Amino acid sequence: MRLRESPRLDAVDLGRLSHPEAEKIMIDRVEKIARGEATDQVLFCELEPIITVGRAGAAADFAHLKIPVQEVSRGGKATFHGLGQMVAYPLIHLAPDARDLHAYLYSLETALIQTVETFGLKGGRDERNTGCWVGKKKIGAVGVAVRKWVTYHGVSLNVTTDLSWFRQFHPCGLEPEVMTSLEEQLGSAPSLTEVKDVFFAHLEEVLLPCR
Repeated sequence: MRLRESPRLDAVDLGRLSHPEAEKIMIDRVEKIARGEATDQVLFCELEPIITVGRAGAAADFAHLKIPVQEVSRGGKATFHGLGQMVAYPLIHLAPDARDLHAYLYSLETALIQTVETFGLKGGRDERNTGCWVGKKKIGAVGVAVRKWVTYHGVSLNVTTDLSWFRQFHPCGLEPEVMTSLEEQLGSAPSLTEVKDVFFAHLEEVLLPCR
């Protein structure tokens, strides 16, 4: 099944910025793609420390923490975003015969799994929880939304992320110790630039329309 109609997918690196700044850019691009004024694209960024809370959670539950908290429109519960983490927002105008968010989410997980395997780890899925897993440890998160059949939000992959941030709450409703990173698993980590390039290549292959 093809997931998108256009064979073109652009990579846009926003660099380091706050989540509200990234979200504003993301929503603006989604509207332009929906109107046919922009191509499908993947926004990459590195976010200032924040906990984002999806539709299955409530920001009030985290008000006691000394870290910004923001409710967002993606599915799922709460997770942490911060420095040393690859965040990617694929903004994809789904093809009419591919308007299945579960299939789309599965494709994002596939790209994450292929990415960690490129760096020598055995990636996989968990039957009860979304994301990318290395054994019983979660290394990447997935949370998506759709507006006018354009996807937004997306994935995060812990590269050199300070994992102590996760230990202040239950990320995605899980025990804090379940979270890991490329750095923790490998002993050292590739650069964020390299990880972005590898993820984009795998995602482009997964989402490429049938010819």
